[in-house]
Amino acid sequence: MFAFIARQPILDCQKDVFAYELLFRDGKGGCFPDTPSPNAVTIAQRFNPLGLDDISAQKKSFINFSSETLISRFPTSLDPSTVVVELSESPGRGSGLIEACAHIKQLGYQIALDDPMMLSSQSDILPLLDIVKVDVGKIRAEHITQRLPRFTDANVKLIAENVETHDAFTQCLELGFDLFQGYFFAQPEARISRQLPASKMNLIDLMGESSAEDFNINRINQIIERDPALSYLLLRFINNPIINKRHEISSLRHALNYMGEVEIKKFIALLSLTHLGDEKPLEIIHMSLVRAKFFDLLAQQRRQKTNPPVGFLIGLFSLLDALLDQDMPGILKQLPLVDEVNDALLGKSTEFNHYLMLVRAFESALWLNVIKQSKALDIDQKQLHSLYNQAIVWGNSVRSTLSSYFPASRAK
Repeated sequence: MFAFIARQPILDCQKDVFAYELLFRDGKGGCFPDTPSPNAVTIAQRFNPLGLDDISAQKKSFINFSSETLISRFPTSLDPSTVVVELSESPGRGSGLIEACAHIKQLGYQIALDDPMMLSSQSDILPLLDIVKVDVGKIRAEHITQRLPRFTDANVKLIAENVETHDAFTQCLELGFDLFQGYFFAQPEARISRQLPASKMNLIDLMGESSAEDFNINRINQIIERDPALSYLLLRFINNPIINKRHEISSLRHALNYMGEVEIKKFIALLSLTHLGDEKPLEIIHMSLVRAKFFDLLAQQRRQKTNPPVGFLIGLFSLLDALLDQDMPGILKQLPLVDEVNDALLGKSTEFNHYLMLVRAFESALWLNVIKQSKALDIDQKQLHSLYNQAIVWGNSVRSTLSSYFPASRAK
């Protein structure tokens, strides 16, 4: 169980999540931590530790291991069907690492090598590899083209690391990479000015209602009744076991009586965003979900206003530019959101700028930035990890509801 951890998605050619790479704060260089100290165990017990299933949401987990851990302390309790063992260095002769990898391979684990560009085609480790990762941000395309064939000839999958733009994704796809790591999918493909389509007006109306201080249930019912799919999905969300474990909710009015208007506002906002981005990779929605819950928990911790649930809405809508391939100012001109949400999404709120810098630090495992924002927000950094872990679990659960609703191409 781990309390201090980050994850980064690895996507396939269809931009569906194949796996998550896990980065451990208490392991050197993000590696799997050695046997924790009694103090670390106490912290893990107090601050919402996660298991691998909680973190990776039924996807594979890429975990970096140090040479010492692989040789003498490898945790064979990890499930070989879901864990990919990642080497952070090319093993040299006589180190014992190749023998350790051969044993791990016999146990059923896949093995990945990070940054293998200098690896000789005659290396003893090559027959043991299933996956290699190449940092495309550091190597010129022509060098990649020269060196990749030895891996494809060996039937090894190729992961392009640090793919941060859609152009880079396209280039890596053409070079023959199988998998892609980086936040290119959360960037707008083209910043163009255009009106949101008329078919999305129901969703825009719902977004406005979610940020209004007054709650007009009749108005919301009228909007949802225009589209039976909206009503269906709202009830699916509300009846998610992580949200509602006791009562079967049968209508919006019933939900209002049971949950209260603040929680309903969160769900109609979530409902709107999900349908608004229905042509984009589901991982963008997933990131938005985690941010929404995290910002909501931060806002509560900081005693911010909760009706409307401004923190939740800012986190949820923070990737609208990527979902709609437009710049944020142009999008917000078309949405009936309250000024507080608009200003935060435009970077005009000191409070929520800290939230955004913090969540980006967690997403990229920039632990020094987590410490910096902990001081700025006056929240213990261990508590911040706890809140983020809660957000991951919540986001995974809601995503599972989405996956059962959307077509298979978006449910992966």
